[in-house]
Amino acid sequence: MLRTRVLTAVVLLALLLPALLWSPLAWGALTVLFVTAAAWEWTRLLGRSSAAWPMAALVAVAGIAALAWRHSAGGWPPVALLVLAVPAAAYWLVGGPAALARHDARAGGVALALLLLAAAWAALVELRDGGVALLLSAMALVWVADVAAYFVGRSIGRRKLAPAISPGKTWEGAIGAAVVVALAGIAVAHWAPHWQTLPALLVSRLGTVGAALVLLALAAVSVVGDLHESLVKRQAGVKDSGRTLPGHGGVLDRIDALVAVMPAALLLVLLLR
Repeated sequence: MLRTRVLTAVVLLALLLPALLWSPLAWGALTVLFVTAAAWEWTRLLGRSSAAWPMAALVAVAGIAALAWRHSAGGWPPVALLVLAVPAAAYWLVGGPAALARHDARAGGVALALLLLAAAWAALVELRDGGVALLLSAMALVWVADVAAYFVGRSIGRRKLAPAISPGKTWEGAIGAAVVVALAGIAVAHWAPHWQTLPALLVSRLGTVGAALVLLALAAVSVVGDLHESLVKRQAGVKDSGRTLPGHGGVLDRIDALVAVMPAALLLVLLLR
């Protein structure tokens, strides 16, 4: 299993890294494939197996068309990005926690799933257009939160965060993750203020305290995204969202928190730049 996980990770890096460094267009084209796979998995998790392939085809065609539009027009208009980012960010800030509270992550169905995936994908492409550092710094918030939650939870975790959804997560782990994300983000912003990173943008526009509060909120959104996907899987009665990535489960298993955080990160960039 470990060998399979490592091999899959190496292949993914070999595909993603060159596309990331090459251009937003190359990055967008490759990530369309991953979002298409995630759409297929999410549709099946919602109990709509017969619609999974049509939905995947729709996502693929729409993604290619959106990239062609972006390339020919020299970028997407801000209003189009806001139309995606605002409702997606609002869902993860309000609707997502509400879904977790009532233990039902299927409300909204396939339409909501496609909106959330589209917003996350548009954010991945648009943030990459702002520079590799901007995109990676936004994605790193999710990775840091995940790692910090694991280690803090294992060290001092006592109170279960959502035992009926994900028994391994604790309040201590979630709070520790948020604090680590805030501290790491502020440290990066002050250590390299001229780098085009999301934390540097937040500090320059909102100050250290304001940036720290926003980073805490983004870490919380990351946890919501993770729990939301866990609840969708639990309602579907499966352990993984799919078997697309050998040794890692499905694509959605790997990008659940990114799907939640990226629209909010894009919205911040649009409002603060």
